[in-house]
Amino acid sequence: MSEFKFACPVCGQHITCDAGSSGTQMDCPTCFRKLVVPQAPASGSKNFVLTAAAAQTRKIPLPSAGQTRPVSPPATKIPVALIVLGIVICAAGAGAFIFRGKLFSSSKPEGSAETNALVQVEKKSVVPVVLLPPSTNWTLNLADAKIPDAPASGSVMGRAFTIERAVIQGGKLDLRQGPKWPPDVGVSIHLFAERAEELAGKTVVLESTRTNAPRVILRWKEDQDKAVTKEFRKGYAARVEFGPVTNSRLNGKIYLATADDAKSYAAGTFSAEIRKPAPPKK
Repeated sequence: MSEFKFACPVCGQHITCDAGSSGTQMDCPTCFRKLVVPQAPASGSKNFVLTAAAAQTRKIPLPSAGQTRPVSPPATKIPVALIVLGIVICAAGAGAFIFRGKLFSSSKPEGSAETNALVQVEKKSVVPVVLLPPSTNWTLNLADAKIPDAPASGSVMGRAFTIERAVIQGGKLDLRQGPKWPPDVGVSIHLFAERAEELAGKTVVLESTRTNAPRVILRWKEDQDKAVTKEFRKGYAARVEFGPVTNSRLNGKIYLATADDAKSYAAGTFSAEIRKPAPPKK
């Protein structure tokens, strides 16, 4: 059966499928969005890469046979007198608001605690991002690293991190905090494995002096919910201990420390959901 390529409309990942999969749904191997596989291009077409459509997750109920849509009652006309009365009341309220300082002046001087409190309420509050100091648990010497028997936590670029979800696809292990992708805070490590099951029962040790280390990515969000990533290919230390596969999940423990100024690290246990590896790129 002939194959064709298409791209994820969210992250741009190129995916290869056979023509028989057209119209079916699948997960993007990179951003995990549910996609509808597009129709295969006609034979001889120059459009080798198509763009998939995101799958609809909410169904709109349609009226069943014999039912009709409810008809909205005709709009009721508002008497002109009521409209004029409403305009007068609004104008009076606006005037009272504008001259409230003169109409309701009191003995409270400008700049008093009560006045300042009123001004602060009228201003939109902005919650700044609070950065954490470098953790004392950070070390690039794995001999000194300790992995607690508790859900993985730590600090990513100065932002507190607590694992809420773990996913492993092929050799890529993602530890995330946040309800959606990209996560609010997270770490990813791309281990050299074709299938997650190959890692069961194994321990991966990556010293900071290793030059051909797997790729590590730190993820976080700045102001305005802007996603930011930082990649490491060397100079970090990691130890990942994998247990057995249980109910399509791979349990384990991790210690990861990266050589950034904020001394990012994550340490603790995880239970990763196993996902099918992405199809190979051609």
